[in-house]
Amino acid sequence: MEPLLIGVGILVLLVLIVGVWMMSVYNGLIRTRNAKDNNYSQIGIQLTRKYDLIPNLVKLAKGYMKHERATLEEVIQARNQAASANAAVSENPSDPAAMKNMVAAENSLGGVMGRLFALTESYPDLKANQNMMQLSEELTSTENKVTFARQAFNDSVMTYNNSLQQFPNNFVAGLFKFEEGVFFEVEGLGDVGKAVVTADQKKALDIDFDDM
Repeated sequence: MEPLLIGVGILVLLVLIVGVWMMSVYNGLIRTRNAKDNNYSQIGIQLTRKYDLIPNLVKLAKGYMKHERATLEEVIQARNQAASANAAVSENPSDPAAMKNMVAAENSLGGVMGRLFALTESYPDLKANQNMMQLSEELTSTENKVTFARQAFNDSVMTYNNSLQQFPNNFVAGLFKFEEGVFFEVEGLGDVGKAVVTADQKKALDIDFDDM
């Protein structure tokens, strides 16, 4: 009887040790994931600021660039898609699909904004407009803040992903279905998917070109 009790005791002890170890690894993964998600909030704040500035810039440009309606409309459409994508990520920063859509939306917006600023070179009166100059400076400043926030976010994504991939953490990560984080890389243009936001959120975020 005694050897049986000893065996049971050892088994219980081993189960407790494994349980404590798994809990420790799980909590560590949660901490690194939360740190990553929290870092996105700083990006989201600056992106929201940018999305608020763009309609003002387009409204001002409409008065000078009457033959560039298609490009201006494209800017507003890209801005609306990016704003919806940012709202979806802010709602759930751990969703890889939402983050991939956000990256694609930002790349598309960056591309069309680049074309808009290239076109302004043909409109010296618009470039010389004080409001246009101020808006351009504010957008540049905001983009710089996004860049710094993005670097901090990507560093936290790398820390989180490394933690997921290391043995034996990867065993616990797989067991509890942790997913790797997506880096916020703004290079190249991509197709923009449909952001998962509610109808009320979309209505609040979207800007109608003809109402400007």
